Formats: sequence, structure tokens, C-alpha cells
Amino acid sequence: MSFRKVVKGAAIGGGVVAAAFGAVQLLEYRQKQSRLAYVEAQGELKVPYGDALPTRQEQLARLRDTPEFDVLVVGGGATGAGCALDAVTRNLKTALVERSDFSSGTSSRSTKLIHGGVRYLQKAIMKLDYEQYMMVKEALEERSNLLDIAPHLSAPLPIMLPVYKWWQLPYYWAGIKMYDLVAGSKCLKSSYVLSKSKALEHFPMLKKDRLVGAIVYYDGQHNDARMNLAIALTAARHGAATANYTEVLSLLKTKDAQTGVEKVSGARCRDMVTGEEFDVRAKCVINATGPFTDSLRKMDNQKTANICQPSAGVHIVIPGYYSPDNMGLLDPATSDGRVIFFLPWEKMTIAGTTDTPTDVTAHPIPMEKDIDFILNEVRNYLSNDVEVRRGDVLAAWSGIRPLVTDPNSKDTQSICRNHIVNISDSGLITIAGGKWTTYRSMAEETLDAAAKAHGLAAGPSRTMGLTLEGGKDWTPTLYIRLVQDYGLENEVAQHLAATYGGKSFDVAKMAQVTGKRWPIVGKRLVSEFPYIESEVLYAIKEYACTAIDVIARRTRLGFLNVQAADEALPRIVEIMAKELGWSEEKSQEELAAAKKFLHYEMGYKARAEQLTNTSEISLSEQEIHRYKKRFYRFDKESKGFITIVDVQQVLEKLSMRIDENALHEILNEVDLNKNGQVELNEFLQLMSAVKKGQVSDSRLAILLKTAEEVLDKRGPVSVDRSGGGV
Repeated sequence: MSFRKVVKGAAIGGGVVAAAFGAVQLLEYRQKQSRLAYVEAQGELKVPYGDALPTRQEQLARLRDTPEFDVLVVGGGATGAGCALDAVTRNLKTALVERSDFSSGTSSRSTKLIHGGVRYLQKAIMKLDYEQYMMVKEALEERSNLLDIAPHLSAPLPIMLPVYKWWQLPYYWAGIKMYDLVAGSKCLKSSYVLSKSKALEHFPMLKKDRLVGAIVYYDGQHNDARMNLAIALTAARHGAATANYTEVLSLLKTKDAQTGVEKVSGARCRDMVTGEEFDVRAKCVINATGPFTDSLRKMDNQKTANICQPSAGVHIVIPGYYSPDNMGLLDPATSDGRVIFFLPWEKMTIAGTTDTPTDVTAHPIPMEKDIDFILNEVRNYLSNDVEVRRGDVLAAWSGIRPLVTDPNSKDTQSICRNHIVNISDSGLITIAGGKWTTYRSMAEETLDAAAKAHGLAAGPSRTMGLTLEGGKDWTPTLYIRLVQDYGLENEVAQHLAATYGGKSFDVAKMAQVTGKRWPIVGKRLVSEFPYIESEVLYAIKEYACTAIDVIARRTRLGFLNVQAADEALPRIVEIMAKELGWSEEKSQEELAAAKKFLHYEMGYKARAEQLTNTSEISLSEQEIHRYKKRFYRFDKESKGFITIVDVQQVLEKLSMRIDENALHEILNEVDLNKNGQVELNEFLQLMSAVKKGQVSDSRLAILLKTAEEVLDKRGPVSVDRSGGGV
């Protein structure tokens, strides 16, 4: 069967589908135009903090001193921040508290997609499920809005669906084209079919065997933690009293004078930084705590049944050369029936996710079996020329997806495919479930329910089309002004524009002079990433309280490369200590906490387990002889181990200079028993792990090989590492 015949047949079927949807889309267009006419009134919204945000201390003072808020939102993830923004823009007196940092949970650990859900649409069509169809339709509308209101943090992304059987081509094409049609006027770009040769031209790493062709469709991609922060900061600018590291200890209740029923009237809170406790009173309390939904529900009523069914999703980050710069990949049917995305993100490649039941925890850990599963699925789709190595995993994390059962449903064991809004007998409003993309519409529905249940004087939602923090003055060429006006590196300027939007000038103004001819300002935290020191200072203005906040959510360094994040930590802590007045003891506590975060939650632990004292040495006699010879080039005295002094002596002979602190780090990566030296057996274990792909880009292995080649007069090889594996 020829490629053209299959495409032609699919096109005829698609035409019938398009005609059926025509009238629906026309009606939808008219409804949207009517709604957008109202949204234009956002210019009338008051922005009390248009210039400078209030400090965290000022926000806490407002929480303590305000007699009563209209709305208190508990939870600073995407949904909670969305509820706060929706409430405050309805002229409701609004408060938001978060036990940890904004976006510290599930909202920063997503697949980074803004999407309607291709697989949900497939299920809706196959099962004639109208509810699921409407869920996709709503998500596609919200996808369009999110791309509009935060253009600096989001962008359309083409995603390829490779096809390996002829009959699948018209099947998948019809499904993807339906996805376009459901989006209607909100369709980002029309999907299209590629021949085998064109598919390989766009995605050269793809496995060629049995490839028939591919279908490309468009969804959105974003920087999830920064997007969440932008929502929270926008709420703060509009007057919401927002505070991170503020824990709810208990719910306050007041007995209704008429009915005698106790009603939730606020919360007893504690500032996690100072330990101070205080009451925040409110007419309405909204529970938007994601996986911790049931914890707050039980504060209201100990006998209430659990509704959260937590599921863990693991993602990994591998070097950018694994995927094209601007083309993702969708594996629609993995070996166990799940869906895997393989996407370019922040100049790296992200792959995931898994979906396994888990316990609720604030510190989920990526498991080795999940990392291996993702790597195996990636291998199934990439060419045999591309060796997918365990050692290339630069970071890995697990996020807990808060699936929920509907307490209002007769079947309370059935997982709700969308979100639920529940109002308890005491008036606690709970919003749970849903997805990142639909946070705004979820917030709108929640505030509608809250206003009705508590008699709040609130108008309709005004968040559709409301530009988020940094989006107002952003343009695609803004980074050029940063280069020209401040003397920033091009890569750094692009990063700042894509992270802070119109606020990037504030970050640039805080940048230190480098003392070099170029760049004039902007000292990097680590050489291979565009994050600069002034971002740490600006992060504090964005309510960052810990070093973890900086490496994980203000910058994304911890999510991109844990080794690089670990190297940047001492300088980050030093800057924060000076700005926040930390003692030496506090600085060491922050450093230790951040290292623990990287070790357990960002995959460093999984990396360490790839190279241990019990690691098997799988080398041939010839390889062992070659590596021993290389090792003894440094161990001149045949001690059986090498130290920093040994390495320095050889480098001096070669006129090569490496900072002593960097040498400590390089040897420490391989020093398994942590005795300050690398023994021969440890070096052989390292080389065996490199051979098996468990470890890649080991700086010590590259350094010793480089020195050996120079000594043998073969010419130098760069010792710059390309990222370092996890």
C-alpha cells in the first residue's frame, strides 16, 4: 500500500469529520467573542503593587493583622495560586498560605506540557464518553489562554508520533486531526503527515527499521515552576496576602448563631522560618493542597473518608543531543500500555512519565526501576546508532499526581477523570484532581462555588486573558535589548527574557560587572548553564527562603543537572547568607539540606548506586592492563592509590591548570569509601561502569585519558565535561 493512498483515504474520512464539527465550532467562536469582550475590562483592575512586591515580612504582617479575609486559600501549587488570583481579581480580600515553597510539590514536577490530552480524546471517541470529550475541549481552550497570558514562559511545541504499521497511519491521523478540530479556533497549528524520509529528516535519532511515516501535532510547553510562581506573584501584585513556608496547624471554627452548626472560619498558622504562630480568619477556606487534600479534610472532620488516590510519575533528564531542538516524540503505547513523552526542554531532553500507586509524601524519590523503564522505552524508539546510557541521566525526579474519587458520587471507589469541587458540612471548600493545564478554569469553578456557598460579594471570573507576571512587556526580541543595554552574553540574555519576561531588566540591573571585556555583566553560577548570580538576589525578592528554592524553582538547575546544581550551591548559599543575614551555622544547614534534596529527590542517590564498592568489574584482561597503565601514570610510587597531589604533579608537567576545589570534586566522585584518595580498584570499577554505560562523562576518566594522550604526544583532548551523568 502506497503512502499517498493511505493519506488520501484518511483525508476523505477527515473531511466528513470536519463537516460534522463545523456548526459546533461556529457557535463556539461566537460564545468566545462575547466572553472576550468582557475580559477586555481587565484594564479596570486595580494593581496595588505595580512597582515593587511587598516583602515576605509585610505579607505575614497582613495575614496576622487583617481582621477577616473573604477567602483563605491553603496550598501554593498551580491550583491554589490560581484560586488566589481568581479571588483577588473579583475584589475579594484574599489570603494564600503554603507550607513549603510555591510549586514545591506536584506543580514543579510535571511533564512540562500544556495540553488537552490526546489519549483522553481517543478514549472519549472509542467509548462515546461525552464527559471525557468536554474535559479535552476545556483543556484545549485553557491551553490557548495559558500560551497567551505567559508568552515568555510557554510556546507551541511540535510533537511527532512515529508510525510503524500502515494501518495505523489513517487511524492515528484521524485521531490527531480530531484533536485539531476539537480545539477549533484555539488550534495552535494544523497537524500534518510526514513520509519516512521526512520523519527522519526532522528526527534523525529515530529508529528507521519498519518506520512507515509519522504524524506531527502541536501542544504547548512551559516552565512549570516559574509559571506557578508567576501566578502567585500576579495574585500578590493584585493585593492577595501570600506567604510561603506558612503551615496550617488547625482549622478555626465558629458556631453559627442561628443553626448552631460549627463553620470553618480560618486557620491557625505557623511561620516555618521563625516559628511564630498566629490566626488567619476568613469567611471561606479553600483546600487546594493537591496530594495532601485528605490531611486538611481530616482537620475539618476526622471521620471524613479519604478521596485522594496518589500516583507517582517519574521523569528523567538526559543531554540535549538525544532529541532535536524543537521536536518532541510521543510513544502512544509502551510495553505496559502507558504513554511516554520524549521532549526537548531547556536545551536538555526530558522523558517520562511512569504511573504507579504510591504513598503521599512531601519528598518523593525516583526509583531505579522507573528510571530503567523509561530508558528502555526510549531505546525502543531511537536508532541503534544512539547508545542510550544510564550514565547520561543528568537528573531524575518523582511527582505525585493527586487522582481523586468523587465523595458526591454513588461509586466512591471510582477514580474521577476530571477534578472535583466539594463543600463539607462546615463549609470547607475542597478543589482536587484535574491537571496543570486547567488550573484557571478549576479556580474559576471553585470560586463560583465558594461565592454561592458563603454569600461572597463576588462578580464573575476575570482571569481569562489576564496577563501573568513578566508577560506584559515581553517580546520575542527583548533579549537583544538586554545584550545591547547591559552587555550580557547572548545565551544569558535569552534565558533571562524567557524566564522573567518584562521583569528581566530588573535582574540585569542587579548583575555584577565581570571585569572582562565580554560579557560586561553577568557572572554565571556554573559555566555550562546561563544562570547568573543576580538571579539569586532577585529570587529573594520572589520570596525564595532557602537554597533549594533557588536551585529547584527560581532557577531550574536542580531539575536539569544535579552535579552542576551541587557545584553552584556554595556560591548560592554565600549570596543568600549575605542578603538574609544567615549565621555560619545557618549557612551550613542550608547547604546540607540542599545537598540532601539533590541526593534523594533529584536522582543523585540513584547515580551513586551505579558505582559502589561492590560494583562488578567487567573488563577484559587487555582493558585492565591498559587502565592500570593509565592509573600508574599518576601513581608514580605504585602506592595503589592517587591523591590530589599526584594529579597536580602530572598536570604541572603538562602545563595544565585546574582549580584545587575542582580537583577535590573530581576525585570525590570516584572516591567510593571517602578516604580522600582514589584506589586502583575504584578506578577500575569506574572504567567498567563507563564501559557499560552506567556512568558517562566522568571527569576523572576524561582527565586521566587526556593526560595520558598528551604524555604520549598524541595531542590534547578537552577535559571540559559535557554535563556529567547522574
